[in-house]
Amino acid sequence: MSLPKKHLFDLPDGVIYLDGNSLGALPKGAASRAAEVIGREWGQELIRAWNTADWMALPMRVGDRIARLIGAPAGSVATGDTLSIKVYQALDAALKMRPDRRVILSDNGNFPTDLYMAEGLMETIGKGYELRTPAPEDVADAITDEVAVVLLTEVDYRTGRKHDMAAITKRAHDSGAVMIWDLAHSAGALPVNIAGSNAEFAVGCTYKYLNGGPGAPAFIYARPDLVEEISPALAGWMGHDAPFAMERHYRPAMSTERLRVGTPPIVQLSILDAALDIFDEIDMEEIRAASLALSDLFIAEVEARCPGLTLASPRDHASRGSQVSFRFEHGYAAMQALIDHGVIGDFRAPDIMRFGFTPLYLDAGDVRAGVDVLERVIAEELWRDPKYQTKSRVT
Repeated sequence: MSLPKKHLFDLPDGVIYLDGNSLGALPKGAASRAAEVIGREWGQELIRAWNTADWMALPMRVGDRIARLIGAPAGSVATGDTLSIKVYQALDAALKMRPDRRVILSDNGNFPTDLYMAEGLMETIGKGYELRTPAPEDVADAITDEVAVVLLTEVDYRTGRKHDMAAITKRAHDSGAVMIWDLAHSAGALPVNIAGSNAEFAVGCTYKYLNGGPGAPAFIYARPDLVEEISPALAGWMGHDAPFAMERHYRPAMSTERLRVGTPPIVQLSILDAALDIFDEIDMEEIRAASLALSDLFIAEVEARCPGLTLASPRDHASRGSQVSFRFEHGYAAMQALIDHGVIGDFRAPDIMRFGFTPLYLDAGDVRAGVDVLERVIAEELWRDPKYQTKSRVT
């Protein structure tokens, strides 16, 4: 199946979209699927749709579709809730597996919510836990026999720097630590072999490269041989072995479903289910090869035509995800000017201009046209316009 597949997406005319690493584009089947769920299933079936439309099976069915994309076996991925909740669940479960250790290891480039959830969990449970956050390149050497859990995002949200999943997981296990991977910037962007890594847990969101839409539910993977050891911190009724038995006390499901918490977001899950159709006939290696080609082209074009911008992402393919970031002192204003002229990327403090490469709907022509606009923004200093100086609530 050749790339790109622009005809499978509803993309606005006159826009070059380089922000799929933050929010994926709208797949054409998603809106009609949402309308069907709202109008026919909810509208006509009402509460009967939990059975007649098989809403109850949707979270695990969608989980199995994600499992294929991250190298996990069927039944090992549950969907629902938010990524923050899934980080909390995985981290709490992991700490319980190493009760004699008190160090959580992450890195100082990790997405803030992962670190916030770790801090909040430590405050809740007490017991003298410590969160250590060395630089990403120093993580491997920081994995000692004091570490209970290693919590890392495979691809850095600011720079696109990619950790070596297999090597770090092995290092964690050699030191007796539990491994949790956040796949927010990996799932749907590059090949992942979470089962092959032998990591205990993985979490991720679905609104980026999986195109599930704003607020799309998160997912969590638990290594199948460990499921019965997991004691969920958030023991919700959807994680119960028999939710509709309405038993007085919690009895966890005998599968990854025990990591479900509340009632699943059926409309959002249905949109995600439709979005995942696009991946059915696409090989992740093909996506990865196209992504690297597009990002290599972008780096070469920007460095040749936009002096003043400094590459913040690794050049080495093995060390880079599916985004490219450049540093620029006036990055926020420059990005607003770029967006105003039809090329959408985004900004991350303090000076990062981020560009995502999603070969499902981008090609080399888009890359060159995007750099044409960026070159004009920088050369003509369009970013100096006062209207680009005021920061919006979302950057």
